[in-house]
Amino acid sequence: MVKPGVLAAYRVMAYVTAVLLILLCLAMVFKYLWPEGSSAQLMGDSWTTTIGIGHGYLYIVYLFVALVTTVQLRIPYGRMLLVLLAGTIPLGAFFAERKVVLWHRLRTGGEPLPFEAAATTGSTSS
Repeated sequence: MVKPGVLAAYRVMAYVTAVLLILLCLAMVFKYLWPEGSSAQLMGDSWTTTIGIGHGYLYIVYLFVALVTTVQLRIPYGRMLLVLLAGTIPLGAFFAERKVVLWHRLRTGGEPLPFEAAATTGSTSS
C-alpha cells in the first residue's frame, strides 16, 4: 500500500509539473512566433529560460515521487514508464494523476486494477 503522504506528494508534483509545462509551451509561443526583438518575443525568451529551468528541476522531483508511488502501488513497468513520461507531455501529468488516484482507490478497496483483471480473465481460459 502507499504510505501516507506519498499519494498527496505525487498529486501535487503532477499538477505543478503539468502547469509549468503548459506555461513553458505558452512562453515558447511568444519566443518563436513574435517578431525578433519585439517586447513579446523578449518576454517569451526570458520566460522560456526561467520556466524551463524550474520545470526541469521539478520534473526530477516528479520522477522520484512518481517512481515511489507506482512502486508502492505495484504498477507494471510499462504503465510505470508511461506515468514517469507524463511529465514531459503537455496535459499528460493531469491524465496520469487521475489514473494513479484511481489505481490507489482500487488497491485500497481490495479490487484488482483494470489491466490485472483483464490479464487474469484471459489466462483462465484453456
